[in-house]
Amino acid sequence: MTEKVKRNYLEINSLNDLKEGNKPSEDYSLSLIDPINFQLNKFFYKNIGKNHSWIDRLVWNEKQWIEYTNSEKVKTFVLKNEEDLAGYFELNVHDDETEIAYLGLLEEYHNKKLGSYLLSIAIKKSFLNSPRRVWVHTCSLDHKNALKNYLSRGMKIFKKETISI
Repeated sequence: MTEKVKRNYLEINSLNDLKEGNKPSEDYSLSLIDPINFQLNKFFYKNIGKNHSWIDRLVWNEKQWIEYTNSEKVKTFVLKNEEDLAGYFELNVHDDETEIAYLGLLEEYHNKKLGSYLLSIAIKKSFLNSPRRVWVHTCSLDHKNALKNYLSRGMKIFKKETISI
């Protein structure tokens, strides 16, 4: 069975264009995964992605996860509510641009205005490398508010496509 999926590619070219989401409370903190721990990336990918058809990496073996997360181009940040895991994002640095490769919240943290905060921080962290642009793609399988969140933060669509999966 094939399904038509609408995919949008978005970008933001300056930190000045960011319309920042508010931090919900002081109970939340964000940190770079250091030391690198591929199990955390794998955990978030599987648990957030299960509701959004994230399937590409499900076939990865341990070696592939380790190679990916150990790349100097990959930075993973984790959002916590006190000591509990809440969400994450992965940044991939490419020459003069940064891609927000994955960003998401665990289901129990949906509808708490955390998505706007998490995306704002992802954009801010992306611009630390002084890229020409920060970009992301989202599709109709992602959270129902994903595209709205990207647009609300100041990102602009630069490409649209429909794919069959």
